Amino acid sequence: MYAVVGCTDCANMWLLSDPRESKTATCPRCGRRHQTKKLRHFFESEDRDAARQARSALLAKKHGDSEAFAEVAHVSELDRQVDESGVDDREYLEGSGLDADEVFEAGEKATQGRNSATGSADRLTIVREAIQDGDRPTEEEIVAAASDRGVPEERARDLLDKLRRRGEVSESRGRHRLL
Repeated sequence: MYAVVGCTDCANMWLLSDPRESKTATCPRCGRRHQTKKLRHFFESEDRDAARQARSALLAKKHGDSEAFAEVAHVSELDRQVDESGVDDREYLEGSGLDADEVFEAGEKATQGRNSATGSADRLTIVREAIQDGDRPTEEEIVAAASDRGVPEERARDLLDKLRRRGEVSESRGRHRLL
């Protein structure tokens, strides 16, 4: 389930996945934490693309651009057009004088969450693993597990908050899970 919700402080609209699962949601623009049951749900759908389209339409209407928005393709079609247009990554990198294979290899190592020099996990990966390894752990349990693996406590809290804002982690009744 996806819901388009709005912040009461800054009027930002964003997508919230599984609004019934999480007790709170944090506005990605201003950082205000809201109780999800008190947030206004402008649109709800099981389909993420439908929710994205509804958010786009609401933002266009809010800014007086409904007419222009009506002429634009659906957001999923726009994604496809972006993927198909322009130069591909390899062509761009090589045109910039970079070795595309080296760049792709470095990207793979980075997305695997491991430091290629030491073989150790990066801090964000450690926090994710702390969430995944626990049975719907609390913030304190996540911070303690991350601290045991070398992440400073304050940094672990910041990274957990970042994961919540990104929508990668759900919090319900003080318990966390990866989405």
